[in-house]
Amino acid sequence: MFLKQLRTRNRPFVEAAIRLHQEGSIPPNSYVLDLDSIESNTRHFSAEAHRRGLTVYAMSKQLGRAGGALEAITRGGADGYVAVDMACARPIVAGGHRLGNLGHLVQIARGEAGEAAGLAPEYWTIFSRNKASEASRAVARLGRTQKVLLRIWNEGDVFYPGHEGGFHIEELPGAIDFINGLEGMRFAGLTTFPALLYDKDSEKVAPTANVGTLARGVEVAAAAIGDGTRIEVNAPGTTSTAVLDLLADIGATQVEPGHGLTGSTPLHAVEELPERPAALYLTEIAHVHQGVPLCFGGGFYVDPVFDPYDTRALVAAAPEDAGTEPVPLDMPDPAGIDYYARLHPPSSRAVAEGDTVICGFRVQAFVTRAWVVGVTGAGSAHPAVAGIWNTLGDPMPERDA
Repeated sequence: MFLKQLRTRNRPFVEAAIRLHQEGSIPPNSYVLDLDSIESNTRHFSAEAHRRGLTVYAMSKQLGRAGGALEAITRGGADGYVAVDMACARPIVAGGHRLGNLGHLVQIARGEAGEAAGLAPEYWTIFSRNKASEASRAVARLGRTQKVLLRIWNEGDVFYPGHEGGFHIEELPGAIDFINGLEGMRFAGLTTFPALLYDKDSEKVAPTANVGTLARGVEVAAAAIGDGTRIEVNAPGTTSTAVLDLLADIGATQVEPGHGLTGSTPLHAVEELPERPAALYLTEIAHVHQGVPLCFGGGFYVDPVFDPYDTRALVAAAPEDAGTEPVPLDMPDPAGIDYYARLHPPSSRAVAEGDTVICGFRVQAFVTRAWVVGVTGAGSAHPAVAGIWNTLGDPMPERDA
């Protein structure tokens, strides 16, 4: 879906990825990141967000928690990071970065509450009284005071299947009193997900019904607190500079860009937005069977924000092949294991084992077994690999090219 944008708006990055792979510097089955563009995208996004009084907590799961990506985003001016789970939180803190929000989307398991408290998140999102009590015991042992965001919901709100949870809007006053009565806990604000969604018919991003619930929640919370304290409103979902006015208008105070920093929100597929495409999936032709080339898999997970579509891939033996026509690729069945994917070049097109294969789908590195590769200097004569990490953010061991 994003291959066209990659080739038209960031072709030097595509050419650099091909060159570095052919030189042996990038392994197959890799999400390759243009770190310079990620930093530039973040700098633009953060400046625009800050101009509207919004705090920026970047999401790292799509980038595999790679240290080079975190450093680029920090240099770009993000205020900190949201950790979708503890596996995100650990490399964020280990890298010396600010952990802004923990527990949303994934609540903290009972056995990890002590570790979570030790990471000192600025905000901890809570879905239930039991989880609040677990967090309280953990932070109290450390003598900390923890700011808490409550996820709220109401009938008619939107959840992705399996993402449900939180306090019903009618429970909110009692939940706030409960939180403030726990040792080491202080109510600070509200959150939901998704606050915004892309509409395929209008090709626009619009607020969900959850936004109305957030607005009502702020009124309820303000009445319950009664002292004029600022109420934080965390409103993630489909976040790019194109929706910052919308987020500010609905009362958000915290925004959580993820794909926005790599130029791959759904809106980026249909409009030319300020963020430059900065991520691709790279692999290579493994073998040819009865005339059908097969490429190595491991990272063929397509974030399903669009209806199913025919995937095409660029096949290249050298950087100058970046302009050749992409060929059909059979995306592996989600019910199977993506050891390989099949390609279908025209009979007139010669491909060989070891050729580079590049796809432009939306990446979610953390649910795959792919590598994450940071590239710098993509627009220069001497692009370089800045680092290779697994999806937990651990560096790849030294290897011979």
